Amino acid sequence: MAEKSKVLIIGGTGYIGKFVVEASAKSGHPTFALVRESTVSDPVKGKIVDNFKNLGVTILHGDLYDHESLVKAIKQVDVVISTMGMMQLADQVKVIAAIKEAGNIKRFLPSEFGMDVDKTNAVEPAKSAFVVKSQIRRAIEAEGIPYTYVSCNCFAGYFLPTMVQPGATAPPRDKVIIPGDGNVKAVFNEEHDIGTYTIKAVDDPRTLNKTLYIKPPKNTLSFNELVAVWEKMIGKTLEKIYIPEEQILKDIETSPMPLPVILAINHATFVKGDQTNFKIEPSFGVEASELYPDVKYTTVEEYLGHFV
Repeated sequence: MAEKSKVLIIGGTGYIGKFVVEASAKSGHPTFALVRESTVSDPVKGKIVDNFKNLGVTILHGDLYDHESLVKAIKQVDVVISTMGMMQLADQVKVIAAIKEAGNIKRFLPSEFGMDVDKTNAVEPAKSAFVVKSQIRRAIEAEGIPYTYVSCNCFAGYFLPTMVQPGATAPPRDKVIIPGDGNVKAVFNEEHDIGTYTIKAVDDPRTLNKTLYIKPPKNTLSFNELVAVWEKMIGKTLEKIYIPEEQILKDIETSPMPLPVILAINHATFVKGDQTNFKIEPSFGVEASELYPDVKYTTVEEYLGHFV
């Protein structure tokens, strides 16, 4: 076996970042996390950083907006993974510039971790965020930086605890609101699994300059199928309220922020079918559960089992 690449995660204390850092450390990659000095003293993020240290992660102090610190961090590793949040997506051009200057990076994984932004029909305000991700892709390609884009579709932790019910704190037990006709398939992935698949891809020649789609068959379900799984688990039939597309589009225009962003993402996912309405061609992508059959992923059913 070749030596495992040294991996730097930028944005590691964020939502998906911590799972990627953990997966990297646990799989034996020398793992580095770029952390701002101020993060360490933050009561919540400081705990996350302590957890990283316990996993054997090397903490590098630096800042996205300090070019020198960024280049210095990047020169110590082979692979850079960005897991930055929505507000910082455009600033990944700074990472691209630093990677270009460092000149030693074998692979860059930008902050994606959603649906494939080159294949989406999203309406505003979600569309703008997806456009930024597309622009970052084009900038990486223009600079000739080797890449892998990770398209993991829905985070289970965002969508399944409430079964996509606006304002809910638990899955529904009497009635359920379903966008569209409920027949469009979407993909739900547990966050540890997303981290695991992401890290498996970093040294894999099969994922070089490709999109890694995380679309395990057991986690690819329509909204109606999702509800049926839940009904079976709780032994009860729910009242189903279907919201037509025209109504959803009207709600996107008239609701206060940040609700329109959520509604627009849900519209792209559950009405337009943006996660499943194309075939993965070998020319541009590979599917994670096929590439790595050894990964025992958490199924939607297992995940929902925690809420019964």
